[in-house]
Amino acid sequence: MNLVIQSVAPLSTDHHKILVALARGSHAAVIDANAIRIADADPAQRADVEAYCYTHQLDYAFVEAGRQLRDFGLVAMDMDSTLITIECIDEIADFCGLKAEVAAITEAAMRGEIKDFNESLTRRVALLKGLDASALERVYEERLQLSPGAERMLAGAKQAGLKTLLVSGGFTFFTAKLKARLGLDFTRANTLEIIDGKLTGNVIGEIVNADVKARMLRETCATLGIEASRAIAIGDGSNDLKMMAEAGLSVAFRAKPVVREAASVSFNFVGLDGLLRLL
Repeated sequence: MNLVIQSVAPLSTDHHKILVALARGSHAAVIDANAIRIADADPAQRADVEAYCYTHQLDYAFVEAGRQLRDFGLVAMDMDSTLITIECIDEIADFCGLKAEVAAITEAAMRGEIKDFNESLTRRVALLKGLDASALERVYEERLQLSPGAERMLAGAKQAGLKTLLVSGGFTFFTAKLKARLGLDFTRANTLEIIDGKLTGNVIGEIVNADVKARMLRETCATLGIEASRAIAIGDGSNDLKMMAEAGLSVAFRAKPVVREAASVSFNFVGLDGLLRLL
């Protein structure tokens, strides 16, 4: 196995020597100023490596030697708090003075404390009833930001021949704009009902929950003529776990503990472009 170590800041040579010893690797090769690849690393040393990396705010990942980005055919991403930095529904709720109440439900759902995602989404959307739909545009224009490294990661994935899927328990208003802006290939999200320019507090059609996310990954892979093992799935909340389990490589991005524990790789500090250094 290779062990890839990444840092937000330039990685000092002191880290190189210590990490090679901790991982019982043969040598460290520099990927760039912020990352190294340690060859012949021993995954049995994961606990020691993790403790050191956590202390020094480094991200680590054991990766099969020779595995490359072009071996995959799809990168599937969650939207809220993954491709973008915000939870859109929380910011929409801020325009009707209910951000704290809605955010508390969102947080509990993402941690996996509310098992029924459909119920949690229905409860949150109902609180938005009567809000002027112009709030959606304001959230997009004034508050929505891409996560660090998002555009670089997408460009690298496309250059390697991968297709892109944005699948979200959020809303089509935002996924449609991001699809056009970023040149994404596939999107799936929930549709807010709007009548006479006001949110009705209802979602139209099937709710995109954990099962639907997993199904969307499988169906997109089938459309592309590839196995799900050739997909990479990136997410942060419990609603992403089933989708991540379907993929050949799963990445927990600044994720809840339950997601970090289940994922192949966790990025707690670096941006989404950390994916390019892994492979």
